[in-house]
Order: sequence, then C-alpha cells, then structure tokens
Amino acid sequence: MTTITIEAVNQIFAGDKENVIALSDINLEIASGEFICLLGPSGCGKSTLLNALAGFIRPTSGRILAGGKPVSGPGPERGMVFQEYALFPWMTIERNIAFGLEIAGRNKAEIDERVGFLLNMLKLQDFRQRYPKDLSGGMRQRVAIARVLALDSPIMLMDEPFGALDALTRRNLQDELLKIWKQFGTTIVFVTHSIEESIYLADRTIVMTYRPGTVKRDVAIDLPRPRDPSAPEFNRLKREVGELVMQEQQRHSDAELMIAGAE
Repeated sequence: MTTITIEAVNQIFAGDKENVIALSDINLEIASGEFICLLGPSGCGKSTLLNALAGFIRPTSGRILAGGKPVSGPGPERGMVFQEYALFPWMTIERNIAFGLEIAGRNKAEIDERVGFLLNMLKLQDFRQRYPKDLSGGMRQRVAIARVLALDSPIMLMDEPFGALDALTRRNLQDELLKIWKQFGTTIVFVTHSIEESIYLADRTIVMTYRPGTVKRDVAIDLPRPRDPSAPEFNRLKREVGELVMQEQQRHSDAELMIAGAE
C-alpha cells in the first residue's frame, strides 16, 4: 500500500535577483513501511522536499499525498526528527517525550505507559528526570526519536539526524533506528549526505540532482540485513551511488565557480 505519493512537485523560491528553482517535477511513490533515503550534494533540494512532506512549506505546484490525503500542513501522522534535536530545554526528558501526548489530550495513565515503554526501549530510563543539557548528542537524538514514536506516527521524516554525531555513536543509532523501524513498521524518509549511511539503512536511495533538484536515480538497495559495509556487494553499490553523487557534486562546484567568476 502506498503511504506517500509525490506528483509533479515543483518548488520555486523568490530571490533578490531571480527566482530559485529548488525542486523540479519530483515524482515518487513510497510504500507503507519502506525506508527511503534522499541523497545528494548541498543545494539539491533534499531538505526542501522533506519540509514539503512535513507540511512546513507548500509546493509551488504539484501535490503530495500521505495516507491518501493531501498534505496541506503539519500533521500527527508525519513525525519530524531534526539534526538539532529541537527539544524543550526547560522540560525533563520524560516531559519532552510526553509533550505531544499531552497536547493530544491523552489520559495520564496512557501517557505514563507509553512514555515508560519508550524510555526503556531507547535506554533512557535512567535519564528521565534529566534535562537536555545534561545529555550527549546521541542521547538527545534518542529523546527526539522517542518523542515522535510517542504519537505512533506511521510516517517518520528525518533530516540528517545523525550528521553531527561521531562515527561510533552514529553507527549505534543507525542500528537502533533499524530495530525501531522493524518493530513499529514505520515508513521512514531520511535525508543524508552520507553515501554509506544511505546504503546501510535504506530499501531505496533516491539520488537527487544539483539545483534544480530532480530525481537522478532511484536505486534499489537489495541487500539482506544486517548489512556489512565491508562486503563486496555493499561496496559495489557504494561505488555506483558514489559516482552518481559525485557527478552532481561536480555540477555544484562548476556552478559556484561560474558565480565567483561573474562577480
């Protein structure tokens, strides 16, 4: 069953001198329970597309459907996890996770049960009365993920959530995310700059072109899990996807040189 449909989406932003075409004719179908990575160089529109999926911005033209319904703004069926955690610093970890449930009007017994389950699942039970400032980056990101899971959103949108973490913490959280994805059956759309991360996580990697952002290639990552980054097939895909990304990175570099020359 299709969870997300993106049909002929274009996104144009007004600039000082001329309009910027961020997205051009994006068409994608994402099935229920799929793990999709959006990959490409800076300026390819990955985060713009994710923000449109979240309902934070409205496409200039085209349409986005989530669960068969048009996306016209943010909604509880689409949870967002940001790179910068976006936690409330004045709330304890427990309250941060409970916040969405409280706003939704859930009763206290239901909130306590759900929050307790997630604290245990994400190894946060010993930190429930701490504040975000007391936690490492990896722990804060666990809290951000727990807050989305609390509302049982069928779709999770993730904007480079592990980009600021060290390599070991990043791999640990990647593995935890895969366990969560398998357990909850969530549809995940995950923005990343990392070729290896996209192959390690995704069912499909959507390689996007440099501005205007379009779908350059939809690459099926048909590898069994758990995946071994040292395996020959993993590295074959890494080279294949890497060549596609580097083509667009070169276009990005050439464009910057042209701008610099014009100035």
